[in-house]
Amino acid sequence: MTFAAPLEAKSIRFRARSFVAFTLTPEAPLGAWLEGLDHWIGNSPGYFSGRPVLLDLNTLKPQPSDIAALVAELATRGIRIYAIELEGAALGAELPPVLVGAKEATTDGLLPGRKARADEKAEGKAPEVRADAERAGAGRADVGRPQADKVGASKAGESEPQVGHEASGTLMIKSPIRSGQAIVHPHGDVIVLGSVASGSEIIAAGSIHVYGTLRGRASAGALGNKGARIFCRRNEAELLAVDGWYVTAEEMEGVSRGKPIQAFLDGDGLRVAPLS
Repeated sequence: MTFAAPLEAKSIRFRARSFVAFTLTPEAPLGAWLEGLDHWIGNSPGYFSGRPVLLDLNTLKPQPSDIAALVAELATRGIRIYAIELEGAALGAELPPVLVGAKEATTDGLLPGRKARADEKAEGKAPEVRADAERAGAGRADVGRPQADKVGASKAGESEPQVGHEASGTLMIKSPIRSGQAIVHPHGDVIVLGSVASGSEIIAAGSIHVYGTLRGRASAGALGNKGARIFCRRNEAELLAVDGWYVTAEEMEGVSRGKPIQAFLDGDGLRVAPLS
């Protein structure tokens, strides 16, 4: 008689991933807020395409039925809601999940989430300002200035570029940024000594300097710094943005592609000029 050896069950491995998200914070009257959002999208069409967006409803505090209508309204504008922030909410399965434990990104760092701040206040402790890249982060953004946030957690030491923090708040990255990596720095400028691969992204509160080829996405002045700029030695970028205003690779084709450039706000638009 022949017996078949039992198959060994494989364990299921769960691994966290980091990605870039933006937060929208609707305010009353909602009609006027949506009108302002439409105006901003008109200036930057397609900006939210393919991007996860968080919806912070702690200011508006709508009823559950109104939340569904709002999510549908945003979907008609090409905005896909990944999660909702609303204290004490219990939403149905038909709505995006409620995000808890988020941290608000500011130019001073990542602040503890609302619940953490409330607990610390009750205990008589001052909130601790931390820049923790391994915890969820979610901030608020006004219409016309979507704020970049880092959500999720990445395994320590896994596919991380070599970085150095300067006293001035500048983040220096000493190795190339590979495809799929996202660098979010809410403290100041970002300097990359190597190249930035296609499919990667850099978001900085200040300016971005790339001393190699820039092939991914670069967003400077993400927290409202209109004076921020983007510099690179060779422009092959998928997208360049300053304070929410952006240009795509198609718009730069034949004009500034393959050249050393700087990108900056000039009046009400983003200008990409060659570096002489």
